[in-house]
Amino acid sequence: MAAIEVLLCSDVVTQLAIGGTLAALGYQARTPAGHLSVGYVVALSIGDAALLLGLILALLYAHGERPRDVFLGRRPIVPEALVGFWLIAVAFGIALAVILAVRRFAPSLHNVDHNPLQSLLDSPRDAWLFALVVVVAGGVREEIQRAFLLHRFDVWLGGSAVGLVVTSIAFGAGHFELQGLDAGLATGLLGAFWGLVYLRRRSAIAPMVSHAGFDLLQIVPFLGLR
Repeated sequence: MAAIEVLLCSDVVTQLAIGGTLAALGYQARTPAGHLSVGYVVALSIGDAALLLGLILALLYAHGERPRDVFLGRRPIVPEALVGFWLIAVAFGIALAVILAVRRFAPSLHNVDHNPLQSLLDSPRDAWLFALVVVVAGGVREEIQRAFLLHRFDVWLGGSAVGLVVTSIAFGAGHFELQGLDAGLATGLLGAFWGLVYLRRRSAIAPMVSHAGFDLLQIVPFLGLR
């Protein structure tokens, strides 16, 4: 049952459900010019986040588990948020280390010249919408999802170390096709970092703040500057 729950909450099922619904309603992922549609990405991301978080809460309650115990633990929220704020710098350090290592030792991993997500930042309005996406679907949804998956592995599927490896590889692999091998590698290592923080502190608040802050700082130059 735990393995089935992990698969259900892996993003594949929920994104297929939301993507299929949008397609049925006539919404397309790309514009006539071939760029990603901002409206589609926002609808898919927010819809997937809502569906996935609802599913996770339902599964926890079905097993008699309290979401607060899984996602917040016993640590106060504000101090955890401050820890997450300082961990933004660590996340940037990891990403920078991957970029420099790829350029120096494995340039072939940089197999996508232009990140297609950058096409979503053509105007301040689009940048603000994408900022909403990275906070809700990135910082909040992904870290709650990661905490739930690690909790399932920790209790029933081989332990936290196995969960950390499996989830990090899966999160990184999910970025290979769209953003490239180097971006997938960086994402996997960042996922391992945020997952390790959760396992050490048993609270998703610090990873959530660090993740959201890391993503937002990459969008700041596009907010209101064009």
